[in-house]
Amino acid sequence: MDGAALEVPVVDPVIRDYLLLGLRLGRLVDGFVDCWFGDERLWRQVQDEPTPEPARLARDASRLRAALAGAELAEDRRRFLTAQARALECSARRLAGTDIGFHAEVEAYFDVEIALTDTDRYAAGHDEIAALLPGPGDLRARLAAFHERDRIPAGRLGDAVRAVSGRLRAVARDRFLLPERESVEYEVVGDRPWNAFNRYQGGFHSLVTLNADAGHGMSALPHLATHEVYPGHHTEHCVKEAGLVRAGGQAEQTIALVNTPQCLLAEGMAEVALHVALGAGWGPWTQGVLAEVGLRLDGELVERLLPHTTTLLAARQDAAIMLHDRGADPEEVVAYLRRWMLVGEERARHMVRFLTDPLWRAYTVTYIEGSRLVRSWLAGAGDPAARYRRLLAEPLLPSQLRAEAAAPT
Repeated sequence: MDGAALEVPVVDPVIRDYLLLGLRLGRLVDGFVDCWFGDERLWRQVQDEPTPEPARLARDASRLRAALAGAELAEDRRRFLTAQARALECSARRLAGTDIGFHAEVEAYFDVEIALTDTDRYAAGHDEIAALLPGPGDLRARLAAFHERDRIPAGRLGDAVRAVSGRLRAVARDRFLLPERESVEYEVVGDRPWNAFNRYQGGFHSLVTLNADAGHGMSALPHLATHEVYPGHHTEHCVKEAGLVRAGGQAEQTIALVNTPQCLLAEGMAEVALHVALGAGWGPWTQGVLAEVGLRLDGELVERLLPHTTTLLAARQDAAIMLHDRGADPEEVVAYLRRWMLVGEERARHMVRFLTDPLWRAYTVTYIEGSRLVRSWLAGAGDPAARYRRLLAEPLLPSQLRAEAAAPT
């Protein structure tokens, strides 16, 4: 199995229609196509067409959903494509100017329902963090001081993440069916609304872009590397390309589209990848890896902190609900994020910038609800690593994981 780029012939008309619909939405919204390594002729066709009309694309998505009901496809493929088409129809309708409530938008995109988190959970998390970071000053100041000590020195971000990533690669190859001739390239940039971004390029290769302005910490490196690469996004794309695309001829897997059930599970898998790959002891493990490149980290402390700081992340979803469902003023949302996530004003405003981006406004749901769902499903019967391999290899949906997690064992 080589690492050359692959073009899979698109035989079934409904698969062709799905790919064209996704590519045409990508013409309207930069970044909507998260990755594409399919038939170059389809890409050229869409680029040579006039700019599509959103209302027409919404009708195309509706017709695609109807056609899928009678398509001669395996049930798992039909189910996956039907959910994807529903999400794409919602995106097209919004682009056409249709007023869709935020909760309905999220449910159509991601096959989940959302609600505000009880702030008592955040308050309890604050108490746990305070116990781990004793000292003078309020808790936000103490946590900020910890993050400052934890911050990766300027110019060292690329080297540090490559060191962690390199060690994780061997773990992923042994446990998660990673193709041998895969590769990852890193680049460091600034002024982006996100922290890091994986661009899968096909042929088992990814480009991972890191936003230096996000102020990455040493303690976050194992999460970043497992999320973006091993066994997160890069590994998932590689395994699906090898199994579903190359071996199975499932051309629909040559495209990944944001604001779909596909990306909710992808982000959920990536969010829990650290615990699946390394489990307990990941903090001291990271401490040892970084020591080899001259960086000092208290591994035991950061591992004890992570569950409590992770609890606070759900406030980002609260912020999205406040902005897009409750009509809250952005300044109110900045204050909410500062209070409950214990972040500074600049960081809170960076989050609001992400949450108000037209493409990304609902996307934080994928991290919060995706990780909750995947974590719950992995807790079922059987080896978590084996269950994770199933997520990597199959085109599953959130509704399937919910049903399996709720089923009696």
